[in-house]
Amino acid sequence: QVQLVESGGGLVQAGGSLRLSCAASGSAFSINRMGWYRQAPGKQRELVATITSGGSMNYADSVKGRFAISRDNAKNTVYLQMNSLKPEDTAVYYCNADLLVESTGWLSKNYWGQGTQVTVSS
Repeated sequence: QVQLVESGGGLVQAGGSLRLSCAASGSAFSINRMGWYRQAPGKQRELVATITSGGSMNYADSVKGRFAISRDNAKNTVYLQMNSLKPEDTAVYYCNADLLVESTGWLSKNYWGQGTQVTVSS
């Protein structure tokens, strides 16, 4: 069984910064792609940023230049550095990962974390 555990959410004033972390743990796996999504009240879940095993990154237009995604392969952890936060960044942030899992015969499976709340006050 594989789990994604997020941390780092909280309350911050507009213009401030937060750093989210997501660690994958559990049975034998290989990480293909990891990323972050967010869901604000009354809105659909949307992509924030992703990073592949090769290091290719993709960002939503709304966060380009403000957020930075990175990963530590040795720790099976992905980070999201969020700078210049705006009230419209307020949402529950979810970690997402495409993993190749040994127990499935190294098939690709998609996993979600439990979510962490980010609140930006004006």
